[in-house]
Amino acid sequence: MAESRFLVVRNDEEQYSIWSADRELPAGWNDTGFAGTREECLAHIDTVWTDMRPRSVREGTS
Repeated sequence: MAESRFLVVRNDEEQYSIWSADRELPAGWNDTGFAGTREECLAHIDTVWTDMRPRSVREGTS
């Protein structure tokens, strides 16, 4: 059985998540260009998402 493939996605608040590669992205989420197994995607998010506060909070525009 083949491993499921996932995409790393990000919303307008620069929050990250993973999404099944075979499904249409939900509204408000964009493909970051990284795909892999669930574990690879979560490891990538751990590397790139260093400040978990939403963008509006980081920039003081909430």
